[in-house]
Amino acid sequence: MWKELFSVAFLRAVLAEFLATAIYVFFGLGSVLNWPEPPSVLQSAITFNLAAATAVQISWHASGAHVNPAVTVAFLLGSRVSLVKAACYVVAQLVGGIAGAAVLYAVTAAGVRGSFGINAVRINISLTQAVMVELILTLQLVLCYFASTDSHRSTGSPAIMIGVSVALGHLIGHYYSSSSMNPARSFGPAVVVGMFPNHWVKEGGGRSVNRDGSMCRPASLGRSSTGN
Repeated sequence: MWKELFSVAFLRAVLAEFLATAIYVFFGLGSVLNWPEPPSVLQSAITFNLAAATAVQISWHASGAHVNPAVTVAFLLGSRVSLVKAACYVVAQLVGGIAGAAVLYAVTAAGVRGSFGINAVRINISLTQAVMVELILTLQLVLCYFASTDSHRSTGSPAIMIGVSVALGHLIGHYYSSSSMNPARSFGPAVVVGMFPNHWVKEGGGRSVNRDGSMCRPASLGRSSTGN
């Protein structure tokens, strides 16, 4: 365990998760700020799609491109990563989310920041409904990760498919919980501006889907080999 912790490959993987998550949060949040012409749902979905695909492509060979604490925990429960690696990945992702949000905050005019893309439950949507939607959105993303990284599948681009999965979640999740699917994406801007509205909704949905997704995957998608 300790040998893995201090290896060059391990440190490179943790750094890749930090940088990829920071990039994802920076560009994703940038698409939902209070610009003179507010972005459409489609515009933000496409931006998050491209940001996710880019982040996955950047970190794919170094770390396995989790870029999401929910994905990392699901991989841990599915015996795809070790406990030590999962813990370090999650820390790197959360810190990366803060870093990406902090850089965007620093380079954006105060009048444009608005709520700074903080996830919040929409009006006329109950907390229970928001949690259920977050669970479903995160579940489809985690299952897409498992399918895209299956060693028995030699075709297809994980970066493209994961990006499409993120965009799909944003297209409907925007109307319920502002669509998180990624605790690091919610945690980063919340820390930077010091606001945590309904943050447990994203965490709760992520925790539930980690358990369900890791159990559904072997049954529905076939056997996988141990990866990152």
